[in-house]
Amino acid sequence: MQFLSDYRNDFEAYLNEQIQLQEPEGLYAPIKYIMNLGGKRMRPVAALLAAEICGGTRQEAMAAALAVEVFHNFSLVHDDIMDDAPLRRGQETVHEKWDINTGILSGDAMLIRAYTLVECYPAEKFKDLVSLFSTTAMEVCEGQQYDVDFEERDDVTVAEYLHMIRCKTAVLLAGSLKMGAITAGASQKQQNLLYDFGVQVGMAFQLQDDYLDVYGNPETFGKQPGGDIIENKKTYLYLKCLEQLPQNQAWELAQLYTLKPKDPAPKIETVTQWMSQSGAAEATKAEMQAYTEKAFALLDELDGETEKIGLLRQMAEGLLVREF
Repeated sequence: MQFLSDYRNDFEAYLNEQIQLQEPEGLYAPIKYIMNLGGKRMRPVAALLAAEICGGTRQEAMAAALAVEVFHNFSLVHDDIMDDAPLRRGQETVHEKWDINTGILSGDAMLIRAYTLVECYPAEKFKDLVSLFSTTAMEVCEGQQYDVDFEERDDVTVAEYLHMIRCKTAVLLAGSLKMGAITAGASQKQQNLLYDFGVQVGMAFQLQDDYLDVYGNPETFGKQPGGDIIENKKTYLYLKCLEQLPQNQAWELAQLYTLKPKDPAPKIETVTQWMSQSGAAEATKAEMQAYTEKAFALLDELDGETEKIGLLRQMAEGLLVREF
């Protein structure tokens, strides 16, 4: 998404200005480390774009955009501890590079920093930003807990899974867009349209991620196919497959999802075949497309600078039109 490079570059410059190494170094070095590991920066860029769409400036939205990105990375630090993950974006995770206690404490400091970043806004905007930020942060925590709970359950429903990814993935993008709109003093209608757009895009993006984990080209997707199958992740694709298979095969699939064989290849091959034959793969693509269409329909209702709305549309297309 080269057309958004100006936004990313401006944001990176602001990030480097605000996130400085200071004393005690043991607290702040891990923060600077995780914040400089990169990533798409799609949430802060979305906030900057939303502000401009609503008649504000990207500079006015910078602090809110950084707050969202600091919070996002805080959640990754703690998620990596929970998952005992060794790598993040191809580099050592914070708790591996330092230790678990450092990861917990530096993560806590990041959460506090995220809140202090919005203190620069006038009272009315500050109140709205903090209220939205707190609600969003709590929903992300709820989504993470649902995800953990689902690992131990064999009765997860499609509706529960969709609610989980809404909380864990979609609301943070939605909140980013709405925070950008708040900094610009946008109407409630504009704020809500941007928020709802973010939810639809976030849902479509996660469903696409589920699909690509099984069917994606590893050269373009960046991962070996079948990771979710190996880890017995109860994704939309798995749940639809379970729902649509004949009873005896559904039982076999559920049994396979209690195992982690040393050689996962036969399991991946069998499950992938069932996902295709049952119609679950097509159902997942159809659901993703439905969310995508809802998102773009909401953009058509937005008021604001046409060019900036077009950039937001292109950003969404860049996230949602990946090679299968």
